[in-house]
Amino acid sequence: MVLKTVRELPLPGVKIADLERSVDERGLFHELIRGDWSQLLEGDQILQANLSVTFPGIIRAWHRHLRGQNDYFFVARGYAKICAYDDSTRHLVEAVLSGEKPQILRVPGHYWHGFKALGTEPVYLVYFVNKLYDYQTPDEERRPWNDPTITPLKINGRTDDPRAGKPWDWFHPPHR
Repeated sequence: MVLKTVRELPLPGVKIADLERSVDERGLFHELIRGDWSQLLEGDQILQANLSVTFPGIIRAWHRHLRGQNDYFFVARGYAKICAYDDSTRHLVEAVLSGEKPQILRVPGHYWHGFKALGTEPVYLVYFVNKLYDYQTPDEERRPWNDPTITPLKINGRTDDPRAGKPWDWFHPPHR
């Protein structure tokens, strides 16, 4: 299978790809990641796959990786709001992924990133990384999920978003 589409989001290197879903009377099948998806991987080689199960309403944020790790997120079940934030430009990208629509989100690890489990069921988040986890010296820097210094000036490329210029609020109701 080939990737349907790969779109670059407003932070350089953050991309979202629509995945093919094959369905028949037995169930469904997805290819989640392939080494020949060069327009998504940008030369990365996936070295580790992880599964995170997160209960509804839980926030897992903020952290980043400064030694070249990139993360590839796929929601197998449930709904997750995944955000990436650039301290230097104060731009934030948010994407909602769900088990209903097969997509994979690429987040370069140097951006602060995290997610919130939306809805009423646990989120099953599969993520792939291009660096092995180092138990002795982890490549992970952390901030609190409610850090008031994460104050985006742009959200998804927009300055007119009502949340722009304010500390990031994971609980802000949808505004569309």
